[in-house]
Parts: sequence; C-alpha cells; structure tokens
Amino acid sequence: MEHLHPEPGDRPREGAAPGPDLAGLLRRSARGDEAAFAELYDATARRVHGLVVRVVRDRNQAEEVTQEVYLEVWRTAARYDAGRGSAQAWILTIAHRRAVDRVRAAEAAGRREATYERRNRDVAHDVTAETAQASLEARRVRTALESLTPVQREAVSLAYLGGYTHTEVAGLLDLPLGTAKTRIRDGLIRLRDTLGVGATR
Repeated sequence: MEHLHPEPGDRPREGAAPGPDLAGLLRRSARGDEAAFAELYDATARRVHGLVVRVVRDRNQAEEVTQEVYLEVWRTAARYDAGRGSAQAWILTIAHRRAVDRVRAAEAAGRREATYERRNRDVAHDVTAETAQASLEARRVRTALESLTPVQREAVSLAYLGGYTHTEVAGLLDLPLGTAKTRIRDGLIRLRDTLGVGATR
C-alpha cells in the first residue's frame, strides 16, 4: 500500500493547515474528474486501508478490499449527500461494509468446507447448536444496529466493529471527543434496549 501522510478531515481544525475539501473532491469525481479522484484517494486511503485491515485481519485481502472500496467510491460518488455526514465518514462506511462482506464471504467458504467434512464424519449436536446460536445472535445485532440513528450507527460501528478508540473515532468523524463519546454511549444504550439487555444510564 502506498505510504501516505496523515490526512485531515473534511474541515480543517482550528490552527491546522487547510486540508483538501473531500466533499468537493467527491462532487468533482462524480463528474468524472480523475485528478480529483486521485487527490481524494491520496487524502483518504491510509485511513480506509487501516480500517479494512482491522476488520479482515489479513493484509493481502485488505489490499484487495481497499481497491474495491475506491472502485465503489468512483462509481457511486454522485450518491454522497453532505447533509447526512462528512465525505470521510461516507467513504469509511463503504470501507467497513466491504470489509465485513469479505469476512462473511470467508466465513461462508469455511462453512461450506465444514459442511463437506460433516458429511464425511459424525458431528456432535452441540457444535451445530452453537453455530446456529452464533448465527442468530449476529442477525439480532445487525437488526439492532439498524435501529440506531445514522450518526449513532456510524460511531458505534467504528468503535466496536472497526476496533477504533473513542479518540480515533472522534478524529475519523471530525468531532470533538465529547461528542463522539456521547454518540457511542447513546448508541450502545439503544442497542442494549433493542436487544433486551438491561442497562443503567
């Protein structure tokens, strides 16, 4: 992966040197501006690749997924809506979804192999039961995530699916640390409520 300097968010922080206008670069990319897309890539690829590595945990696959992310960004740049979040967050959301899809595909392949093996030997009932329970829990969590507001889901996904610290989430979303913590906390409370797990506020 090309080594890149740390990129700023969509808006420069107070006292920081102005960074690229990611939303503007996305709009230009949507019109087919390849130079704008190259600049967008240079400004965001390091964080995108880092997020993908955290999820797929395989650098070779992470390289492939990162390229898939930017192919999707290039094809769908016109869908970006600044009213729903920063350009950086929009790109990271695509990256996270692509990375999770790759993990699920690998898990599905593993399940196919496991099914083949089970057909050739006896399998304890407990193994099948545990697999079914894990699948059910994953489905419940995915459904619960959909109940969050977009900003809560974005913050919770980065913190607990992407593996980022609260400080890193604040930086990725260009938010004050306190705001990021509040979004994560409120999102988790709502998740627990949706999943039927008691939580104290």
